[in-house]
Amino acid sequence: MQVKINGKAEEISGGTVLTLLQAKKIEPQMVAVEVNDTMVDREHLATTHLNDGDRVEFLFYMGGGR
Repeated sequence: MQVKINGKAEEISGGTVLTLLQAKKIEPQMVAVEVNDTMVDREHLATTHLNDGDRVEFLFYMGGGR
């Protein structure tokens, strides 16, 4: 199935947000995830299923600045 990840169309095998994070080697505690403009709570990453055409945004935490 195809989803958009941070604005880029990608083909994935399906599954949950957590399986997508694992496939991309992203630590769940280092990112906030939005699916179709809705924030996904960390406790729901494993139960939020992705569907064809979903829009996924990964928002990474970064330090720095003043």
